This record gives sequence, structure tokens and C-alpha cells, in this order.
Amino acid sequence: MSKAAATIALSAGLAFVASVEAAPAQPLQDAPPAEARLQPYSGALPDCADAIVIAEIARRFSDRERDYWESGLALEALDAVRETGLRSRGLSFIPRRHCEGLARFNDGRSRKIVYTIGEGLGFIGLGWGVEWCVDGLDRNHADAPKCAGAGP
Repeated sequence: MSKAAATIALSAGLAFVASVEAAPAQPLQDAPPAEARLQPYSGALPDCADAIVIAEIARRFSDRERDYWESGLALEALDAVRETGLRSRGLSFIPRRHCEGLARFNDGRSRKIVYTIGEGLGFIGLGWGVEWCVDGLDRNHADAPKCAGAGP
């Protein structure tokens, strides 16, 4: 490539970058909403404090601690539960309810828990599913720092 051609290519590239940077950011479109797709979602999710949700978290937490970490740690109760977001990423995404609370464990300690209830995230994609993170017990740092990756 000649020096003149290289200069023209560089100028064109810089002009393109400048035009992209100068363009105003367009908001993401929520069209169509997840409920209007070929395989639609209903948008119906259990509440954060629903007993079935809390029992599922407690069961799966105990299973994980017993089978993987061999700690014997178990979640005994969930207090001060509150919703921190509902479909906070937009209507076109999988419906999710974001929650947090204070979990009490059989070691006598209380720790913050962050969890998300998502539609279509149950066994083989049926029903709702729940993912959680307990601050201080995210041993593989999947949602680090301090379970921030598990929230909205």
C-alpha cells in the first residue's frame, strides 16, 4: 500500500470513529416484549417472600453445602426480604424479579443474601427458577464483589 493510500485509509478510519463517538446514544428498544414472542413468557413470577421461593433457596443451599463444600451449613430463615428490581433490564428480556434479605444460618450468623427469580429458568426451562448469592459464602467468586453480580 502506498503512503498516500495509507494516509487516506487512516483519515477515513478516524472520520468514522469521530462520527460514531459524536452520535447520540440511542436507548435500547423493548420491542417486542418477552410476552409477545413466539414462545412467550407470562411475566408471572412469585414474590420475593413467597414461602416456595425461600424453601427452594434453603434446599438448594443445603444440598450445595453438603455435597460440594462439606460444611453442614444450612439456611434457617430469611428476614427483611425486599424486592430490589422487577424486569430492570427491560421488557424484551426474560422476566426476572430481583430480591435481597438477611439470611440466618445454623452457625448463628446472619448474612446478606441476594437472589433473582426468573421465568423459564426452572428444570429444563419449565416454570420459574432462582439463583442466589450469600455475601461471604460466594467461595468461587462467581458473583464477586460482595454478590454484586447477582443483583439487578
